[in-house]
Order: sequence, then structure tokens, then C-alpha cells
Amino acid sequence: MRFSLKGNIVDIFNKEIFYGEVLVYNGKIKEIIKIAEAKIAEKYILPGFVDSHVHIESSMLVPSEFARLAVVHGTVATISDPHEIANVCGMAGVDFMITNGKTVPFKFNFGAPSCVPATIFETAGAALTAADVDILLQKTAIKYLSEMMNFPGVLQQDDEVMKKIAAAKKYNKPVDGHAPGLRGEAAKKYIAAGISTDHECFTAEEALDKLKYGMKILIREGSAAKNFEALVDLLNNHAEMMMFCSDDKHPDSLVKGHINLLCERAVAKGIDVFKILQAACINPVLHYKIDVGLLRVGDAADFIVVEDLIHFKTLQTYIDGKLVAQEGRSLIEVEISGLINQFDCCEKNTADFSVAYKDEKEIFVIEAIEGQLITNKLKFPPKVVNKEIVSDTTNDVLKIVVVNRYKNAPVAKSFVKNFGLQQGAIASSVAHDSHNIIAVGVDDESICKAVNLVIRAKGGVSAVMPGGNSDKVLALPVAGLMSNDNGYTVAANYTAIDKMVKEKLGSILAAPFMTLSFMALLVIPHLKLSDLGLFDGDGFAFI
Repeated sequence: MRFSLKGNIVDIFNKEIFYGEVLVYNGKIKEIIKIAEAKIAEKYILPGFVDSHVHIESSMLVPSEFARLAVVHGTVATISDPHEIANVCGMAGVDFMITNGKTVPFKFNFGAPSCVPATIFETAGAALTAADVDILLQKTAIKYLSEMMNFPGVLQQDDEVMKKIAAAKKYNKPVDGHAPGLRGEAAKKYIAAGISTDHECFTAEEALDKLKYGMKILIREGSAAKNFEALVDLLNNHAEMMMFCSDDKHPDSLVKGHINLLCERAVAKGIDVFKILQAACINPVLHYKIDVGLLRVGDAADFIVVEDLIHFKTLQTYIDGKLVAQEGRSLIEVEISGLINQFDCCEKNTADFSVAYKDEKEIFVIEAIEGQLITNKLKFPPKVVNKEIVSDTTNDVLKIVVVNRYKNAPVAKSFVKNFGLQQGAIASSVAHDSHNIIAVGVDDESICKAVNLVIRAKGGVSAVMPGGNSDKVLALPVAGLMSNDNGYTVAANYTAIDKMVKEKLGSILAAPFMTLSFMALLVIPHLKLSDLGLFDGDGFAFI
């Protein structure tokens, strides 16, 4: 197949823009011809965008459907950590993601999950040993060792942790990091172990500390965790060491945009466009050594055509010379995928969610923080009714529970602030990292009903309003994490349930389900809830 395109060609390597023609033959760039200086009002041709760290599962879409939505915004590839499905289904889950991703013309680059389970303080569906990780790293489809969340294990030279890092080095594959708040000598030691990136910096000072030790910093802007504003100015002086990522992106957000939106925001801040595009297009390809073209002769024909270098509205997306998106419409065709899951718990009773009052003067309360994965550790006087501690909507202190999805077990219960619900409850089987069922609500009956909706669906997100017939559930039958339905349908259904939670139940959060999913993420401080109990992320122990 042979074709050519004319437009303003963006040569990021040489920091040059000129009017020219790109000749494509059999999926490769055969020639780039410079015709004249750049022309005003002409479209721009540039390499495609790469999300440098994303959990596809968090889009609630299987890889093929994620690709169908992402190419519309100029994304041609992802660095994808299948950590979520691995926690549920183990090696079979990773294989499912690779196999499904190969059904579409999109460049998924999966990693070998390094921390399954993430901690010993929760019940997961699977475990990956160092031997398992070694087997995964031998696969050509596995490009790197996924985020090493067990940074205490690295610092303490834990044998199993170090074997996983050694395996990545053996196969010459990079190691991703995850070390929120790590600074100074501890950060230096963590990086010296061979860990090359971090997407968890939430201040510029922390990022600078890690940059000076040679670590590359990913600017994350997902549906819940948003660090763009804190980190983007680092592009001015450290563009060669920066990348963009979403980490976790819900389907409604993916419909609106992807890495293109971060480029638009960075340009609006006056940052040099070549530095922006280096982070968005070039650095992930070079760092992870992935087979993605960078608009050079001989490269794979992976490039996009955009309206301008201000808003980055994508007019066309090409992958291996194939047109996969045009004028806001995806041209990727997909079929319904198969199912893989692990869900084995019975429905619950309202009494399972009660919290007996034992004369406590204060109770621990998790404080959710808008736009962050970290939480605060608070104490409040309990609200007591009939010798039970209940939700206190006046102070926005609501009951939060985690239900083991892998077997029948007692329900873990605590309290959380800043969800803002005035009635009803919400629940989800997307609960990082072990993906048990997590729920927050105003009354036990609503919480029970929301949890049982998820159990009946073998995974999903649900919202319950007391006394009515307007309860909603979005089923996620693929590992309890993803739908195998049309991506745009999933996004519309998610938008509807999200709207209900905000408008009917009263949540004040921008992404209530995404925020809920991180309330069980024990590797991020300061206070979280697992299916085994309330957990102190600073002391790394149960309270």
C-alpha cells in the first residue's frame, strides 16, 4: 500500500517545522520531502501521542475498546500496566490483555506486574512470584517491569523484590517506579536499584529531587489523580526527562480527550511546543524501546494530522500506515471479547454492615482529597444511634466498607469524609489494588443494596437511592473491572450513573467512583481500608 500526505511537518528531533510531503509504503515512511517553509492555515503532521503509564482496566474497557476511543484523540500507543487484572486473575489475566490488544491496529506495550498482590494486608485473587515475573519478561509482548510499588522492599533489599528487578535487567527491560513522597537518600537508593521512572510525584520539589538522581518523571493527569499543574513547569528545563501519562482514566474522560488535552494545556502555559511534544511523543518510545514510529524515514508510519499546535484537534490518526481515525470518528472495528473473572462471594445482609458502639470518644476517619490518591488521617466524635455508629451527613462523615469478593468473609468497616452523599450509597468492584468490593453510603440498607447489585453482576459500579426504583448498575463482567460492551455505550452509561451520584445523591467529588476506587489503595498514605481492616499507610500496619 502506497500513499502520501502533505502538510506542515513537525520534526521534533531537529526542532523544525516545514511544509512537506510524507511518503508511506507498506506501513513504513519511505521518504519525507521538504517543499517550502511552514504555511499558515495548513494542517500539521506529527508523531502520534503515547500514554507513558496507564492501567487500561481503569477505563472499564477491554484493550480493543480502549484503542477505539483513544485513536480519535491521536493516541497511537500506550505503556500499559496490567496490574489490576493480574491481581484478580493472575497470569491468565495478563495473557487476556495481550491477546485482546492484538485484535486491533493499536500499539499496546504491556508490562510484567511487579507487585501482585500489592501488599500482604489485603485479599487478592492471585499472586505473581519472581519466577512468574521472569516468565512474563521473556515474552516479546512484555516490554518492562511494571511499577515497583513495594519501595520499602527495595530499600530493605527484599529477596523476592530484588529478584524481580534482576529479571528485568537480565532481559534489558526498564523498571517502572512508584514511590510517593520518597526523597533524599531513600529516593537515591531506590533509583540506584535500577528503577527508572515515577508517576507519583505530587510536588515539583519531590520531582526535582528524583530528577537529580537520574529518574524520569511522568506528569500524571487522570480522572482522579491530577498532578499536571504541580509538575508541568518542569518541562521548561527537563523536557528530555519528562513524559505524560493518565495512569487511570474513566470512559467518560477518555471520550473527551487523552494526551492531546495535556499538550493543549501546556501550550496555553507558554511552554515550548517542541518540549511538550518531546514528552508526549518521543520520550516514551525511546525509554521503553517500543516499536512506534517517530516520523522519520524508515520508521513505522505511526503519525497524526492535527488542525493546529494550539488545541491539537486530531483530524487523522495513522498506525502502521493504516487510517484508524478521521474527523472525530474511530475506524477501528472490534468484536465482543470473551470473559475472564474471579468472583465468589454470597450476597450480604443489612446487619453485616452495622458498627457497634463501644464507648469510643473518637473514631478514625479517612479524608478523601479531590484530585489526589493520598488521604488524610482524621478523628471525629462518632454519631451514635441505638448503640450503633452511623453516618453523620452533617459533618460529611460517611460509612465506608470493603467486602471480600473472592470468598465469604466478615465485612471491613470504617468512616470517610468528603464524599458529600446526602442519601443512598455507591459501590464498586474496582478497588485498587486487590479489587474487592468497596462502598460508601448514608445508611446500611442502601450500602447493602449497592454491594449486592455488584455481586449479582459479578462486578460493576452501582448507585442506590433509598425508597425509589432509580438504582443503577454498570456491569463489569471482565474480571469485575471491565465491560466487553461498545466503548461509547459504556461511557454513556457511566456518565449517567456518575450524574446520578452527583445530582441525586449529592456527591461533591469530580469523579466519585474513581476516588472511591483508591480508598483501599494501601500503598498510598495515609489512611486506607482493606478487606482485612483499617490500615495506616505511614506505619504500614493495621490500626
